[in-house]
Amino acid sequence: MITLATGISYFDLNFLGVKGIIATAALHGPGGVALVDPGPSSTLPALRAALGAAGIRMPDVRTILLTHIHLDHAGATGTLVAENPALRVYVHEKGAPHMIDPEKLIASATRLWPNEMDTLWGEFRPVPADRLDVLRGGERIAAGGRDLAVLYTPGHASHHVSYFSADSGIAFVGDTAGIRREPGRFVLPPTPPPDIDLEIWRDSLARIGAWDAETLFVTHFGPHAPARAHLTEMVEHLDLVGGLAKSSLALEGSDEDREAWYTEALRRELRKRMSDTDARAYEVAGRFDLNWRGLARYWRKMNQGN
Repeated sequence: MITLATGISYFDLNFLGVKGIIATAALHGPGGVALVDPGPSSTLPALRAALGAAGIRMPDVRTILLTHIHLDHAGATGTLVAENPALRVYVHEKGAPHMIDPEKLIASATRLWPNEMDTLWGEFRPVPADRLDVLRGGERIAAGGRDLAVLYTPGHASHHVSYFSADSGIAFVGDTAGIRREPGRFVLPPTPPPDIDLEIWRDSLARIGAWDAETLFVTHFGPHAPARAHLTEMVEHLDLVGGLAKSSLALEGSDEDREAWYTEALRRELRKRMSDTDARAYEVAGRFDLNWRGLARYWRKMNQGN
């Protein structure tokens, strides 16, 4: 457990045995504990061990705050709900139906990871509808002893929300503020299909900026400050990856060729700034070939609109 502020800490879920890939934040107050993005079921042993080492029993966990429903963020939710009759789950209205009936979500993920679902994510159990608190954005909620503002922040996913604890100055922003494994490292926009929209994403970043948070907590990985500098770099890197993907679509050859070109171009960008080992860890957090597919889908939709 690493402490961020009084009553706020986070844990490394050691995804696939790699440190610094998936972080779960814990808000703990007199009314119990709230977890922000509990991660996939494959990392439940690490989550349980981390909570136990911090003196937190599973019945103490009263709330799950989902930024969005992708398996690396929300996959363990149904299992935890089945074990804990007091647990409430906050999720955006566009994600709620897929938490109740995850069949389409699992089918979509299986197309991306056809032979790796169990190893990567484990089970994804449904959540009963009466255990969900459905969000639209704009609400104020109480969880883990904190008053939190809720903001709808699509761009990475159509069902993405962010949470802001004004008294601590910490905003929990899921994937909207990108992947940054260590302070000062490259901020990488994760852009898997099917919901990527760069224009909407930039607007979400601007609205997060209006919170004037001191620290951004990203699931991949951990806290980063100052928030404004991080957001500025994130916008710049949306332009970078978007431009690379757009350039790839102008190349001759197949989509496999374009995907490979983009993947290698992005790897070169990271290797300018870090070791090969660190660069490879970014691919564990968000595969570059899948990132290309999300961006290619976005640009082709944009071209159809024109």
